Amino acid sequence: MQRLKVLFIPLLTVTRHWQDAVVAAIGDRHDLAIYDHQRPALEQFAGRTVVIEAGGVSATDEMKDAATDTQLWQIMGTGLDHVDIDYLKSKGFIVTNTPGQFSSVALGECALMFILMLARGYCEARANFDAGTMYKPFGYGLDGTTLGIIGFGASGLELARRAKPFGMRIQAIDVRPIEPGILDEIQPEFLGGPDELDQVVAAADYLSLHLHLTDVTRHIIDARRIGMMKPAACLINVARGALIDEAAMHEALLNGRIGGAGIDVFSTEPPDLTLPVYQLPNMVVTPHISGGTDSTARARAGAVSENVDRVAQGLEPLYRVDG
Repeated sequence: MQRLKVLFIPLLTVTRHWQDAVVAAIGDRHDLAIYDHQRPALEQFAGRTVVIEAGGVSATDEMKDAATDTQLWQIMGTGLDHVDIDYLKSKGFIVTNTPGQFSSVALGECALMFILMLARGYCEARANFDAGTMYKPFGYGLDGTTLGIIGFGASGLELARRAKPFGMRIQAIDVRPIEPGILDEIQPEFLGGPDELDQVVAAADYLSLHLHLTDVTRHIIDARRIGMMKPAACLINVARGALIDEAAMHEALLNGRIGGAGIDVFSTEPPDLTLPVYQLPNMVVTPHISGGTDSTARARAGAVSENVDRVAQGLEPLYRVDG
């Protein structure tokens, strides 16, 4: 196997877990360097056959222009709504990502965490504890409640696997046929296509989003669909913030028209923390951490490492997203 010169571009605003996982996965099989944002780009990209970009948002056009020797541009992330694929293709790169199966468990776990926190009124309970008030609030059980999963791919499936033992009834929407083995395992109460989305929105006690952000899915949960939700229903989003019309969701929460929300992703990040909605006890929020676990880092790094080895062996890399 040929020894390649590889460059990893870290994100400046997150922990080093992603970088450390890549270093461990690639080991000493290749010449791996870490990009230094304080040094000129041109000298760092010279001779680098593979570039690994953390999250797909860490590289500038200047960096891409400097990568004249690069064959593979590997994105260490799933979503591509913030990636200029056309520009990468124009430079002649093969472009790959680390698709949903590598972060699906973490996303499913976080979505279930939101469901449990909302069911037990965690924010209010913590405030009561801090105030010395005991035995409140009164919680709600999950057994027999309906979980609507919009996007029954990798993370939606992992949420369903975790919700089933709680006695939740699974209804799901997806654009593709679901494999018979998964249907036998999960036994959803209902599985439909996009034309049946309104039906699931109206039936759900908890509605969880597991979609990529595209022109079609942007604001797929809009004011009309929020208006269809049960008054006590809760909205969960661990995918992309712009899947929801946030203004419509905020209005519904502030006016008590839906039961609550568990939100990890936002249309603008960081969001405006002064908004009154973020002070509500039925609004559970986390700072875009749903996919950020040690297991996700190791899984994504393993996929990245495999692609570096495949290029070194003259093989087609996996998970191409360049069409």
